[in-house]
Amino acid sequence: MSPKELLYIEDALNHEQFMKIQCADCANKLQDPVLKNFVSQLEQRHTQIFDEIYRTL
Repeated sequence: MSPKELLYIEDALNHEQFMKIQCADCANKLQDPVLKNFVSQLEQRHTQIFDEIYRTL
């Protein structure tokens, strides 16, 4: 794998981690249970994507 490809993968992992953190922060602040559940599901999905990318390496 080239250094440039590794940088792309690192960027993808960083983006997924950022989205996971943002979703968790947002879910903690939401009062509406439906929205809170939806954002929590988004957080879980970003965690899954992060894990899938990481495992592929």
